[in-house]
Amino acid sequence: SGAEPAAEGRPRPAGSAPAMSPFQCLARGRGLRDLSGDGGVRKEELRPGSGQAVPPAASVAVKYTGYLEHWDEPFCTNCYSKSPGLMKLGKDITLGGLEIGLLTMKKGEVARFVFTPDYAYGRQGCPPLIPPNATVMFEVEVLDFLDSDESDTFFELTAEQQDTFPLQKVLKVADTEREFGNYLYRKRHFEGAKDRYKRAFSILGRSPSSEAEQCQIDASKLLVLLNLSLTYLKLERPAQALAYGEKALEIDQRNAKALFRCGQACLCMTEYEKARDFLVRAQHIQPFNHDINNELKKLA
Repeated sequence: SGAEPAAEGRPRPAGSAPAMSPFQCLARGRGLRDLSGDGGVRKEELRPGSGQAVPPAASVAVKYTGYLEHWDEPFCTNCYSKSPGLMKLGKDITLGGLEIGLLTMKKGEVARFVFTPDYAYGRQGCPPLIPPNATVMFEVEVLDFLDSDESDTFFELTAEQQDTFPLQKVLKVADTEREFGNYLYRKRHFEGAKDRYKRAFSILGRSPSSEAEQCQIDASKLLVLLNLSLTYLKLERPAQALAYGEKALEIDQRNAKALFRCGQACLCMTEYEKARDFLVRAQHIQPFNHDINNELKKLA
């Protein structure tokens, strides 16, 4: 979690030059805000973020570095990771002060926090790295977050309970799962992305009560199917990519992206006639699409 000590720090040698420690930098700073009302969690904003604040029970991707007083080196950090994974508040992030602090932050924000022992590692500390009654400081950057509370709650229900959910809530859950998949896809975690997309697709099979509902379900399904087709291409599993592309075409037979994905999949499987058929149909719909025309050149 974002609360576990991970890397050893070193106390400053006696008589060394009085370089400013992170704690001293903080003491010099202005505008330290008391978030907990008792001085236990204090915050200094270093760089503002944008959009809404992190909601309760969200899944967040953060960079963090933790410092002890009188130590120059951090006792924990994940800043060496190229792409920190999403961590759920209350489950993966359990440090009380960090939870309180993150709920005040926005995407892109960088802040510095001071946590007293009650909001950090308590009276016992975390031997041998964290001494008893330690006040700690964390520098935190919010890279991204997803409001996954409703989605996580939904998937903890039984199938019977899920069936009683209003359609609009089901569509919102499917959209959240797709956003999760998109996040993982951007990080090139294609297996994880595929699982999230499949989870979204699994709940979109309910029977609509009107034509308008059918249109909403189909629109949601189409996005997920296109994502699945693309992800299976990245996983070098073209047969599955073709199957999901064809499912998308059942919803919208003139969808250029679906035709293009099917063409790519057939090309990977050396089914050249089928590939040409799909790609030419895609080209008729989008004649100036650079990707489609390039794929046809490759096929030729």
